[in-house]
Amino acid sequence: MELRQLEYFVAVAEEQNFTRAAERVHISQSGVSAQIRQLERELGTELFDRSARTATLTLAGKAALEHARAALAAAGAVGQAVGEVTDLIRGRLTVGMVIGCTVTPLFDALAAFHRAHPGVEISLLEDNSDRLVESVRAGTVDLALIGTATATPDGLDALTIISERLVAAVPPGHPLAKQRRVTLRDLAAHPIVCMPPGTGLRTVFDRACAAQSLQPSIALQASAADAIADLAARGLGVAVLSASMAASYRDRLSAHTIDDIETPALLALVWKSTHNPSVRELLVHSRRAFTGQLPDSPDGEVRALE
Repeated sequence: MELRQLEYFVAVAEEQNFTRAAERVHISQSGVSAQIRQLERELGTELFDRSARTATLTLAGKAALEHARAALAAAGAVGQAVGEVTDLIRGRLTVGMVIGCTVTPLFDALAAFHRAHPGVEISLLEDNSDRLVESVRAGTVDLALIGTATATPDGLDALTIISERLVAAVPPGHPLAKQRRVTLRDLAAHPIVCMPPGTGLRTVFDRACAAQSLQPSIALQASAADAIADLAARGLGVAVLSASMAASYRDRLSAHTIDDIETPALLALVWKSTHNPSVRELLVHSRRAFTGQLPDSPDGEVRALE
């Protein structure tokens, strides 16, 4: 039994597909299949049910999965321990980023980390915030930038990057355009353009509406602020955005604080553990990029609205 066989086994189990697993581990599908077959011969049983279009774990496969993950983690820890002693960090780092959120400081942090630790392979993936949180909890993502309604999601550590109020953004001539502030009841009279469920901004909005037993009409949903602003600018609904998001479209839309949503929308970095030296180092570079904090600054909530 070899570590690479366990790596391929875990990849197929998580992807539920031999082709995607092969792309993930950067070898041919036939190579993955051959190694999995060899592993099954050594164990004396099949690990996957291949009768359907997806590769699903057999009972034996389910029993083996956590042990395989533990073996790979232990092997990685050996390299990390030696790396820390020799001041050399290697391995892989998976970073998550909420869909539709292009945050330059995160890219600056990744670039600085890569220059300092070229031996670490970095993977970047996009998803909605709820799924990213679950991936961090499960250990498949090491650190993620998410939108959230909670400063620190349960079971995770967090560094708040942005904390700001929600606004309603409308084009000139809209009935709400002359109001400096609006309420949720004002919004309920108009169709809404908003981010989809699973995003931090939407969670804040939905909770505020539920607290007042309001059910506004969500006419259109989009994951990117650009799309929401474009739809609102064309008169298709009132855009619900964070203050800094709306500021980017002030040439087309006027932003009005939603007076009775006091809970801010947050943008935060979340992680489960800093036992991985790569996570610790990326946090150092992230604090620098986002807040200007020195590497030895204490952890704490940071509010940066610009």
